Amino acid sequence: MRGIVLFAHGARDPEWARPFESIRDAVRKQRPEYPIVLAYLEAMTPTLEEGIAAVIGEGASAVTVFPLFMAQGGHLKHDLPRILESIRESYPHVPISLEAAIGDVPEIVAAIALWIIDRSE
Repeated sequence: MRGIVLFAHGARDPEWARPFESIRDAVRKQRPEYPIVLAYLEAMTPTLEEGIAAVIGEGASAVTVFPLFMAQGGHLKHDLPRILESIRESYPHVPISLEAAIGDVPEIVAAIALWIIDRSE
């Protein structure tokens, strides 16, 4: 079974997480067979380490991390690889894959652009 971890930056204001929680809930509704967790880099919990541990604890034999970031900044270029390396050492028997950041997915960028175009007419 594959576990899904949505990975967001985090913020002090809990309201900030609402859109990401909506994404998690929509995925969970469509894929109830997969354990799914929303994890954060900082200021909120669970952390990425805790999120991956949670889906493995629910029986996931493989994990995919989906970064909910719009751009490849220092967190994705430097922090995330370091964090994942450490987590992979803790779970050598569990494949942990990393998807592209949402801002690097052409279909998502195109959908945002279309949304803006539709509302600017």
